[in-house]
Amino acid sequence: MKILIVDDSSTMRRIIGNVVMQLGFSKSDFDEAEDGLKAWKLLSEGQYDIVLTDWNMPNMNGLELVQKIRKEGNHTKIPIIMITTEGGKAEVVTALKAGVNNYIVKPFSAEILKEKLDGVMKK
Repeated sequence: MKILIVDDSSTMRRIIGNVVMQLGFSKSDFDEAEDGLKAWKLLSEGQYDIVLTDWNMPNMNGLELVQKIRKEGNHTKIPIIMITTEGGKAEVVTALKAGVNNYIVKPFSAEILKEKLDGVMKK
């Protein structure tokens, strides 16, 4: 399984990557992008099974990335989990309407990420 981790914070990308590795994946199972533009470039060039994205990023934010993925290219059905500090009900509803499959509010535990990954991968 190939995972794309998108977050403008290198620390958060490392944390998410470490959690993904704790769940049994290896470093070669995921790529990282620091914003939606870089993520879209990687998606255009390769094949991914799931996207884990932040919301607040420069250049192209996570919501814009989700909307682009759902409308264009060959990744329209890819599972997307948004991992963000945006925890308000309105933000969750907006993200779900845009096409995210699940939503995690930072900070989060490895168990929560595993549960959400398991949930979207079983569908």
